[in-house]
Amino acid sequence: MKQIVPLALLSLISAAPALAQMDHSSMPVMNMPGMTMPSGKAGKTNKAAPKKQEKDASQPAMHRSPKRSSAAHRMDMHGMKMSPVASARHADSKIPTTPPPPPPRYSAADLYFDPIAMAAAREELRHENGGSIAWRAFANLLEYQPGSGGGYRWDGEAWIGGDINRFVLKSQGEGSRLDGLENAEIQALYSRAIGVYTDLQFGVRYDFAPTPSRTYATMGFESLAPYWFEVTGALFLSNKGELMARIEGTHDLYLTQRFVLQPRVELNFAAQDSPDIKVGSGLSTAEIGLRLRYEIRREFAPYIGVSYSQKAGATADYAKAEGKDPGQVRFVTGLRVWF
Repeated sequence: MKQIVPLALLSLISAAPALAQMDHSSMPVMNMPGMTMPSGKAGKTNKAAPKKQEKDASQPAMHRSPKRSSAAHRMDMHGMKMSPVASARHADSKIPTTPPPPPPRYSAADLYFDPIAMAAAREELRHENGGSIAWRAFANLLEYQPGSGGGYRWDGEAWIGGDINRFVLKSQGEGSRLDGLENAEIQALYSRAIGVYTDLQFGVRYDFAPTPSRTYATMGFESLAPYWFEVTGALFLSNKGELMARIEGTHDLYLTQRFVLQPRVELNFAAQDSPDIKVGSGLSTAEIGLRLRYEIRREFAPYIGVSYSQKAGATADYAKAEGKDPGQVRFVTGLRVWF
């Protein structure tokens, strides 16, 4: 190793005169536009320089640089931005084409609860939140009215279906021991949800009383208004061409977890006089009630309350002609149930 280094230095020293005598004029010269470079020999100009300058002036200087290495080329390509189409193709190439893994068959709850209990819970979840068929039946009013000749009243409905489409049955009526059945009706409706809190309903209504009976085409709605007011409205067109309307509203005021105060309003209208069923045009009847219930369970709640009803216009005249009071205040007791 010690002998190699002196020999290398000696070779470089002996080659230095030869390198100094080389004619650099034969080497390619990088000319800048607008500049004339002198030739390698003193006192002479390079005759080919003007032609070369004219040729080189038409092109940028960077195009005349020697060919760069592939490593430098790769570095420049790495710094370049890809077009959106190329980027999208590059991203698509990374999307896996294999199918996703199957969902787990068991959850963490299966490690702690009995399989039978888990199966029952999953069935209840499908029943309440899936596309399955459910049903409910409830009576808002099942009441007795002491002091008014033994009056009674009912108002309830039942439905079967899902969250969007349902078949609904409604019934309401009232009477007394002295006068018998005064009003009674049943409705069969198709209910369609048009919003989170609103259903449209179409169907038929049949009145058993008063006589003569009527059949009505029905169109209405049920909605939960702001501040939790439950509102129901309907239009009725009878087989005799009579047009009637009804609107009801209730609101539950929770005094405690079990005591609930419920105000209730019902208004009935008619577009024409119907003497055979003792109904006059305009506002026919109005009722305002207040009931206090105690929820032993949510599904079972006895109540007490007071109700004031008033017949108006020609309807009041028909009642007076029969010797009845068009306005009455009644104390009520009853039961609210659902299942």
